[in-house]
Amino acid sequence: MVVALELQEPKGFGRVRLHHIPDASEKSLVGFVCREVEAAASVRTDGWRGYNALSRHGFQHERLNLSAVDTAAHVSMPGVHRIASLLKRWLLGTHQGSVNGQHLQSYLDEFTFRFNRRHSRRRGLLFYRLLQQIVRMPPAPYKDIIAKPWHNTL
Repeated sequence: MVVALELQEPKGFGRVRLHHIPDASEKSLVGFVCREVEAAASVRTDGWRGYNALSRHGFQHERLNLSAVDTAAHVSMPGVHRIASLLKRWLLGTHQGSVNGQHLQSYLDEFTFRFNRRHSRRRGLLFYRLLQQIVRMPPAPYKDIIAKPWHNTL
């Protein structure tokens, strides 16, 4: 799983994007960032080599080698660790640990939808927007829902 989180100044978190990727290769990681992050944005990552090509794709890439800093990873990059923690808590609490790997992307999409609307002042509008999306989208047969989405998007 890969996480992209918008950091707001002076502090706080904006929108999140989560995606199940097949591996931690450059193709998977850079593909995710190119799809989900605005061009020319500043992207902070750990020191993993799979992110090395981000600057060639127009991103301002800030690497943080977590093994070279004295602070723990959850202190150096608190946002992604908090999102992962909230996701785990949500999966265990809401789904009681009964999560099917075939549907992992669907769980991630639902968590993303809820997280990104957590400050919504009009809760009724949230349901209305969900209905709009349902009506606009074509039917999704079960075989398409459990398909491996990364085979189609990378």
